[in-house]
Amino acid sequence: MKQRLLKKIKCKEIKVGVVGLGYVGLPLAVEKAEAGFKTIGFDVQKEKVDMVNAGHNYIGDVVDSDLKKIVEEGMLQATSDFGFIKDVDFIAICVPTPLDKHQQPDISYVKASAEEISKYLTCDTIVVLESTTYPGTTEELVKTILEYGSGLKCGKDFYLGFSPERVDPGNLIYKTKNTPKVVGGVGKDATEVIASMYRAVLEGDVYEVSSPAIAEMEKILENTYRNINIGLINELAMLCDRMGISIWEVIDAAKTKPYGFQAFYPGPGLGGHCIPLDPYYLSWKAREYGFHTSMIESSMMINDRMPEYCVDRAARLLNKYEKALKGSRVLVIGVAYKQDIDDYRESPALDVIEILKKSGAFVEYYDPWVSQYKYHGVVEKGLCEITPETVSTYDLLMITAAHTNVDYEMLQKNAKLIFDTKNVMKVISQRENIVVL
Repeated sequence: MKQRLLKKIKCKEIKVGVVGLGYVGLPLAVEKAEAGFKTIGFDVQKEKVDMVNAGHNYIGDVVDSDLKKIVEEGMLQATSDFGFIKDVDFIAICVPTPLDKHQQPDISYVKASAEEISKYLTCDTIVVLESTTYPGTTEELVKTILEYGSGLKCGKDFYLGFSPERVDPGNLIYKTKNTPKVVGGVGKDATEVIASMYRAVLEGDVYEVSSPAIAEMEKILENTYRNINIGLINELAMLCDRMGISIWEVIDAAKTKPYGFQAFYPGPGLGGHCIPLDPYYLSWKAREYGFHTSMIESSMMINDRMPEYCVDRAARLLNKYEKALKGSRVLVIGVAYKQDIDDYRESPALDVIEILKKSGAFVEYYDPWVSQYKYHGVVEKGLCEITPETVSTYDLLMITAAHTNVDYEMLQKNAKLIFDTKNVMKVISQRENIVVL
């Protein structure tokens, strides 16, 4: 089986299936197709399927013209019919792995995808899970479902592995194509074949590890590392506020050291599809081994607390001007979870807005990238534009995303009070109405 698949990869005779056409799956599908592999994208959302088949892009990291070209050339098509799984040789599972309401891993999308794949899985097929998850998912869950549902044997009839997605929306340097890839298969042959497939598509290095669990833990480590360090800097930001010290100046001074220090920055909380979620996957799995991840859980508590802390700071700032938060007009600038993208998944700004409203403030938002968002089932619409006249009507502006296409000088000149939680206004010289986190 190994030699047959390696030959098909070399000759680009492999037909690719990508399950889940979101922020991870669509860019991967595009790269596979551009590399010369005919690709089918699978998604349960008909809207996404129709958009792909029409050549209409909805993901920021995909170039519109690239998608249109490969669709018109017949290299990429999309469907909601999993029966086409029987026609593909390589399957990448790129579905969401969120947390449930109890902050525990929700792997229902992975489970449902594996069950659908198992119905149509054929011999000599490669299956790779890319969705971030806890160590053990590939072998304990996916392998079991695929073998049970198909009657095939992993390692004998099909290959299985894990290769964590590394997608950083809005990153101008590293995209799916040039970001190094980690691969861990169930057995050496699986690892070799899966790595060969990625090398045939991507420009970045492909690093092979000894098992799916290593690759799964590696992904968790990447984001837990960031979670812990951001938690540290957020806690120091709260301490520096009490001490009357600028945490931003402290960081600028510390990062002059050419070794042993990496700069992390405080903010209103953590957002995105990985950093706020992945540590929960690890701490949940650790309990199975009677292990308490104290440092990880402490950082998560600090970061989860930041939206409430920022609202408390806002209330204190208003108090200095003899204004109560209740009844005040507040404009939140930026609801995306990071600068210059339209992705608001897990954005702390949404929590900030919710807490402000519960405190009795009248809250509106402006985000040049996000015209509306859905939170707890309710759609919230932002301002289409902000003018000097509009800005002057608010008691407080809270900046919660560091977008570069906002006129911050105009904000400073017309706002009564600004609370900048991202230090995005650091270059503004007139600062009498600006307070930084």
